[in-house]
Amino acid sequence: MDRVGDLSLFLRVLDLGSISAAARSLDLSVAVASQRLKRLERDLGVRLLHRTTRQLHATPEGAALAAQGRVLVEDLEALTGGLRQAATEVAGTLRVTLPASFGRQYISPLLPEFLALHPRLKLSVNLDDQMLDLVGSGFDLGIRVGALGDSGLVSRQLAVNRRVLCASPDYLRRRGTPYAPAELAGHDCLLLVGSQGRQDVWRFGDGSGGEIAQRVEGRFESNQGELLRDAAVAGLGIAVHSVWHVHEELRAGRLRVVMPDYPLATTGIHAVMPQRRLVPPRVRAFVDFLAGRLGEHPPWEQ
Repeated sequence: MDRVGDLSLFLRVLDLGSISAAARSLDLSVAVASQRLKRLERDLGVRLLHRTTRQLHATPEGAALAAQGRVLVEDLEALTGGLRQAATEVAGTLRVTLPASFGRQYISPLLPEFLALHPRLKLSVNLDDQMLDLVGSGFDLGIRVGALGDSGLVSRQLAVNRRVLCASPDYLRRRGTPYAPAELAGHDCLLLVGSQGRQDVWRFGDGSGGEIAQRVEGRFESNQGELLRDAAVAGLGIAVHSVWHVHEELRAGRLRVVMPDYPLATTGIHAVMPQRRLVPPRVRAFVDFLAGRLGEHPPWEQ
């Protein structure tokens, strides 16, 4: 238990930014806190902190310990605090990573309500379109749009992610409307370039349970969906988009759905979490909250 206590002290130092602030929060003297940190470094055989007169930073070894150790400490606190109380008390700091566009558009407006429901909770939100390592980066939860890889994470689907082929009315007047996948070969297609490479093969259902794979080309590509949406609205070509990303443009008539008889595969919007024996109440509460707001009737489908 001494080592767990020393680890808790180390995490508090990182959270508060100084040994003295951590010592005060735990009702310890600075000397005792410093001795316990040195003991932890000595027991582990590595330096955990870079100390200067004005700043304190975790070493790479310290950052790795913090990422892994925080989970262990929080699980132990949940156990020692009593499972019944842990199952109902939503408190602490919830660390979440969200895809940038979806997070700004649909999650951000919900956060004030969620915080109002749980006044003892603190929220730390990261916007990033990269699939970050949740455990290594210290996140409790991530939201991911699209097909999930075999990452070993625990997931829960929050909403269906329906995708459509779309283009501006101006583009369709100038270039004509394609009605079958093979006709896309004569069109400018707007391509997403992501972590899985250049997505230049689009896959459509054929109406009988099969799939049609069509290679496409175009003059514009980007790693940002928002740029591809803007390019489609400007008449530069045909794009694949999730409905949540373009529903306002479709409703206003700035974009039109193309080839509705050949639907694109539907994916999901998921909450993903590290595998843990005990899911913290703050994580469970946030996932339940999002599922209730986004699940059965997503705002972009209304």
